[in-house]
Amino acid sequence: MQEYPKTRMRRSRRWEFSRRLLRETTLTVDDLIYPIFVTEGEQVSEPILAMPGINRLSIDLVVQETKLLRELGIPAVALFPVVPKALKSRQASEAYNHQGLMQRAIRILKTEVPEVGVITDVALDPFTADGQDGLTRDGYVVNDETVQVLCKQALSHAEAGADMVAPSDMMDGRIGKIREILEANGYTETMILAYSAKYASAFYGPFREAVGSLQNLGSADKKTYQMDPANADEALAEVRLDIQEGADMVMIKPALPYLDIIRRVKDRFEIPLFAYQVSGEYALLKSATGQGYLSEQDCVMESLYAIKRAGADAILTYYAKTVAMWLADKDE
Repeated sequence: MQEYPKTRMRRSRRWEFSRRLLRETTLTVDDLIYPIFVTEGEQVSEPILAMPGINRLSIDLVVQETKLLRELGIPAVALFPVVPKALKSRQASEAYNHQGLMQRAIRILKTEVPEVGVITDVALDPFTADGQDGLTRDGYVVNDETVQVLCKQALSHAEAGADMVAPSDMMDGRIGKIREILEANGYTETMILAYSAKYASAFYGPFREAVGSLQNLGSADKKTYQMDPANADEALAEVRLDIQEGADMVMIKPALPYLDIIRRVKDRFEIPLFAYQVSGEYALLKSATGQGYLSEQDCVMESLYAIKRAGADAILTYYAKTVAMWLADKDE
């Protein structure tokens, strides 16, 4: 007579209640951050063709959207400005204009919806004439001069009321310099989310279209400052440096192609870790599910569980609002 195993792993999978009790990874609305593209004007809502369901919004509509997010329980938004071409320049001076688009959006949001955290992008690509994240000289993005502008930009965001500034530029030493200028000006409570391992990824295309830097960038790339997708140990070095310079939390970007990096960073460092499910990941899911090839809700939730399981404490995702609605329906 054949001897069957005493341990049957399927026993606990038989019932919904036992699957719920033994679920190792949870995903709640508290894990979600919603990126928003901010543009000039009033009552402006411009669809982004490469990102179905995502629009560029004027500040008044950003406030409305954020109020809805508050009702859904989403704790924070991440703002990305869409700057008019006339305001782009080689020196990116609009980045630290106290009356600039981002600065006005921060002030109004913190007045109208103070409960929702405001995270701001600190990078120059929306403001430079060539679409690069820094100032260029002879076609090369220069580091230290760029950091000086980033410090002015981060300070202007803090002065406007940003809860968290998020340098996404990948310049060397910028976290330490930004921390110094924030401390020197009394903004000791402003958090820094460092994009520590931001890869030179092919998944950023829709985002660059959304903020209007794609056309400016043209055939150029960002490989001289963003990380090589083939590298992993280098990510650990970048994270270590940012922690030493004063980062409160670190970011891995993109998310799904770099789950191994998320896991290694989480295992190595005792610091909050965020991951960004970027525009290309969103576009892929939207395309496949829009064609009926995949179930949207099932695939989105599975991808977010994968990011959480890898070690992310919070996830920036364009699906945040939709997922919050799904979770709310489930709880009713």
